Formats: sequence, structure tokens, C-alpha cells
Amino acid sequence: MDSLSVAHIKNANKQIFWIIFFVVCTLILTMLSIGQGSSTNLTMWKTVRIILGLEEANELQSSIIWELRFPRILMAIIAGIALSTAGALMQGCLGNPLVSPLTLGVSSGAALGAAVAIIVGYSVVNVPELSIVGNAFLFSLIVVAVIIKLGDMNTISAETYILVGIAITFISGAIVSTLQYFASDEQLSQLAHWSFGSLSRPDLVNVLWISIAIIGLLPTALAWSWDLNALALGGDEFAISTGVNPRALRKKILILTALMTSIVIAFTGLIGFVGLAAPHMARIIVGNDYRKLIPCSAVFGSFVMILADTLGRTLFAPVVIPVGVMLSVIGGPFFMYLLLRSRG
Repeated sequence: MDSLSVAHIKNANKQIFWIIFFVVCTLILTMLSIGQGSSTNLTMWKTVRIILGLEEANELQSSIIWELRFPRILMAIIAGIALSTAGALMQGCLGNPLVSPLTLGVSSGAALGAAVAIIVGYSVVNVPELSIVGNAFLFSLIVVAVIIKLGDMNTISAETYILVGIAITFISGAIVSTLQYFASDEQLSQLAHWSFGSLSRPDLVNVLWISIAIIGLLPTALAWSWDLNALALGGDEFAISTGVNPRALRKKILILTALMTSIVIAFTGLIGFVGLAAPHMARIIVGNDYRKLIPCSAVFGSFVMILADTLGRTLFAPVVIPVGVMLSVIGGPFFMYLLLRSRG
């Protein structure tokens, strides 16, 4: 075996080691996060012992852990996986390291659907608890339909998708602003609270269904790793020479990422930054090989989501800062760093 092959295998083993290391770190952070809360009779170590089966919980402790904290942490993990995977796929197929799942206009479509449900009072779902969720998901699917139509055009390019996403964001924002002008104080407060992004809204049943949907979409994302590698290695012309259709690939990936994003934000509200930052953090560890970049991005996304939610729950306890706000506070400076570094 030549020295180049040995170096490649050594580097691959090192990358796998770091992925496993951060998986373990995420699991440890998950355990610690479940143990954080305002209950005085349920400390962190007591919570860990109950989860591991080393101690028996009473009815109140069991309710706090499995009905309040566990769905929230599981939602953080699934949302982190979905948004970070979508971010890695989008950055790969569009060839732009500064795009994220929110770039396509999916989030603005969801915000418009929520505004229609809250202010206008119209919802496609007659169940009051799911009226906002149903509208947010429906309007997100409308954006997906626009992406499908764009993919059918022969003249569409990677830049066009981004520009259309910006246009959708502006149009949706204008309609939401108009609705807010006629809204009552209570309606404005409800819409603002939804737009903050929170992991506490979906219950355990909703979180389990969301998990099944996202996990079911992940194999499809991983199946496009080789195609994305070809696209990243030499652009459209090189990808075509290897048998990859860049236009069809972009269409399929953008539809998948829009679906993954809409499934999450329909229940949580607007959550940004993680889809932008996690792929960049993963590239530092594994480079641009999408066979490893996608799983590593998912791990980093979960870690960042759990960390942000834990900080939001503990920094100013008993006041809870929504995870969307915490991620925005972290994401602004990070985005500026990426922008300035890319210009350099």
C-alpha cells in the first residue's frame, strides 16, 4: 500500500473518530440538559439516575422528565438534525456557503401561514391546537410547489433559486406586515411569540411523528452524497461528465430540504442559524466529503440546538428565552465572521 493510501485511511479514521467523539458529547449534553430545570426535588444527578434506571421516580418526577423535558430535548435533537442536514445539502447543491434552509423562503411562507391563522382567523385545520401548525405547513408547501415549478424550467440556475427565495421572503414579509397593521394587541403578541421559535410547543406525540418523518427522509439525503461530491469537485460540467444531472439534482435536493424545514418550523416557529453554522463547523472536521459532512452536520446541529435551549432555560431562570432568540443572538456575529472570512 502506497503512502498516499495510508495517509487517506489515516485521515478517514481520524474524521470518524471526531464524529463519534461529538456524538458522545451530544449524548452527555442531552443527559445534562434533561437534568436542568426549576424543580427543587429533581436535581441533575437525580434525573440522570432515574433515566439510567438506577433510581425509581415518583409520579411528579416522572411527569416532569417524560412529559415536559424529554419531548423538548428530543425536539431539539430532531430539529437540529433536520435544519443542519438541509443546510449542508443546500450549500452543496447551490455552491454557496452562506445559504441556509431559511434562504428558500420556506420560513417566510410558514410565517405568513401563521399570520393568516392568528390574525385573519382562517385555518385549514379545524382543531384549535393545530390551526397555526396546519397553516404554517400548508404555506410552506406552497413554497415547495414554487420550487418544483422552477425546477421544470430549462433556464433555471443555482443563483435563481436564491433570488426567488429572497423575493418570496419580501412578498411574504409585506403581506405579514399588512396583516399586523390591522391586528389587535393580543394577536400581535401571539404572532410575535410564534415567530421567536420554541421547542416547548409540540407534545411527545407530535415530536414522535416529526422524528419518524425526518428520519425517513435522511437516507434519501445521504444517497445524494456522491452526486454532491461530483458537483463540489468540479462544478456542473464535471458533474455532467460523471453522469450527474445538476439541474435535476438541485430540484430534488431543494424539495427535500424545503420539506424537512417546513415539517420542523411548522411546529416550533422560526429557527435560524443552525442550518448555516452546523455545516461550516462540520467542514472543519471532515472537509467537503458529503458522505461524512452530512452526518457530521446533523451531529453538530443537534449539539448546537441542545446547547442553545439549555442556555435559554438556565441563564435567566425562571425566565425562559426561546431557542430561536438564543440562536439569533449567537448567529448574527457568526454570520458576520463567515461573510468577512469569505471576502478575505
